[in-house]
Amino acid sequence: MLQLEVNPAALDYSSETYKDAYSRINAIVIEGEQEAYDNYIQLGGMIPESKDELIKLSKMERRHMKGFEACGRNLSVTPDMPFAKEFFSELHSNFQTAEKEGKLVTCLLIQSLIIECFAIAAYNIYIPVADDFAKKITENVVKDEYMHLNFGEEWLKANFETAKEELQEANRANLPIVWGMLNQVAEDAAILGMEKEALVEDFMIQYGEALGNIGFNFREIARMSAQGLSAVK
Repeated sequence: MLQLEVNPAALDYSSETYKDAYSRINAIVIEGEQEAYDNYIQLGGMIPESKDELIKLSKMERRHMKGFEACGRNLSVTPDMPFAKEFFSELHSNFQTAEKEGKLVTCLLIQSLIIECFAIAAYNIYIPVADDFAKKITENVVKDEYMHLNFGEEWLKANFETAKEELQEANRANLPIVWGMLNQVAEDAAILGMEKEALVEDFMIQYGEALGNIGFNFREIARMSAQGLSAVK
């Protein structure tokens, strides 16, 4: 996990500037957990033999969502949910389209790799600068997220040869969206003490490791991880 050179004591969690930025960041994590909940329910329909496990994962995501809602209440912040829904709209649309077309591999890449790695990176960078209440919530959440990432990794690893081509196609279509999302949230994240460069680096570490665990070699991982990275300014 990357460490920031930001002193949490220098952050004023009660300032209007902090709370304004937090209203969007908090909404993003709440919506992200809701998206994950819905996605795991749909994945359960696509992988009937793993339905019980996926329902269990979805319930974890719902608990996470409740925890992050409590974080907002603790700071007397109302999350900007319309912003968050728009923030996730492209990934949401791509997941729904893939589900309708029966593209399980694409759905797993979006949820079990991209969204989970995005969440883990964000939580890793947030924990050192979070208020005490949110820190405890987030530390517990990130432990669960590694379990969720592992589900997708294990399924894709077991089906790597047949999934490889679709994984590469799905990566090309969806990873550039993540870089756009990071750009969109960079200013608010900075106000919370989260550096954009650290977010990008941690995401690339998490995502690259996941691709390696599935079966891609170093050269393939480097090419896939950098897909659309030039969009990050």
